[in-house]
Amino acid sequence: MGNIASMPKTETIRFKINPEIKQKIENIYSQNGLTLTQAINIFIQQSINAGGFPFPITADNAELIKAHSTQILINELEAGKNSGELLDEREVYNRLGVEI
Repeated sequence: MGNIASMPKTETIRFKINPEIKQKIENIYSQNGLTLTQAINIFIQQSINAGGFPFPITADNAELIKAHSTQILINELEAGKNSGELLDEREVYNRLGVEI
């Protein structure tokens, strides 16, 4: 995959953000001559280049990571609940690698 800045833009991503935060970040990027869309595309390209986050993950954003991990866990628990597969307690411990 090449530089996404020069690739055709045919997909749309929608997400919710606090209006005050959106305004603050738009102001920051506009000082550098960028729109929010351009800044997001740069972030995505840098993530591709780095093969992950283009910056170190620090304690400053640990709460965000914890919230994301919690959501993944909730989704997995919900998928298991809806799978119809029933396991006894011993099998659950066994799959988790927990000795009882």
